[in-house]
Amino acid sequence: MVKIPSGIYKIGTNGSDGFSSDKEGPQVEIALEAFEIDVTTVTNEAFKEFIEATGYQTEAEVFGWSYVFHYFLTMEEKLRATEMPGLNWWLAVKGANWRHPEGHNSTIFERMAYPVVHVSRNDALAYCEWSGTRLPTEAEWEVAAKGGTSYEKYPWGENFLVENTHQCNIWQGDFPLTNTLDDGFASTAPATYYEPNGYGIYQMIGNVWEWCLNPQGIDLNEFQTKDSTYFNRHFNQISQDSFAIRGGSFLCHESYCKRYRIAARNGNTGDSSSNNMGFRTVRSL
Repeated sequence: MVKIPSGIYKIGTNGSDGFSSDKEGPQVEIALEAFEIDVTTVTNEAFKEFIEATGYQTEAEVFGWSYVFHYFLTMEEKLRATEMPGLNWWLAVKGANWRHPEGHNSTIFERMAYPVVHVSRNDALAYCEWSGTRLPTEAEWEVAAKGGTSYEKYPWGENFLVENTHQCNIWQGDFPLTNTLDDGFASTAPATYYEPNGYGIYQMIGNVWEWCLNPQGIDLNEFQTKDSTYFNRHFNQISQDSFAIRGGSFLCHESYCKRYRIAARNGNTGDSSSNNMGFRTVRSL
């Protein structure tokens, strides 16, 4: 973990890059207490240690299925799966879970240093209880993602490419059909593959969505009056309600989901899991 100092910070944006329904703005100024945050998302190796120590079963394992993006499935596998209503590129695949990210025939054997996926928010809370940590609020997540800068788009600046080089893992090409793999990855990248931000934190943009502590869609000014203790006390429990997720994933694309930005906001139900959902933890100081 790395320490984020207490202070007065700005979160949100007054820009027009996002979706009005996501409530990315207007920008507000908040006071944050110091906290520590994981330098990477929780990896398969770390999650495996948790599973072996506790015997915990993820919700995907209990349900017997999880969502996998169509791109990673054969036609035969697609025919056996069930489409997500309204988003036919997501399929409910039997046997898909953190150990088998693309279904029964896949493995994490050579992906131990990659982010764990198919983790619901409820699963993440169980990991936090075991590790003596918690999930970050959106405010904490955003401040950590900035890496000590005032940037609102990316930890490395306002331009997506730096000297024509990719700094994160998202989709390139014709979404959702063709991925040109310009950044080198079709699925997740190793948790420390790209350069860290100014705080030494890796890949808060792209790669995997990251669960947060607070509910989805609250106004940013709530972070002016409610601190992490409030959110932890009221929302640190198993739930099917919708909670905030941040950072975007390897499936984000300019034409569809422009949420691979620091200020971007999104959410999902607490029991949802997919092959682009992960998390990182924080600890109050």
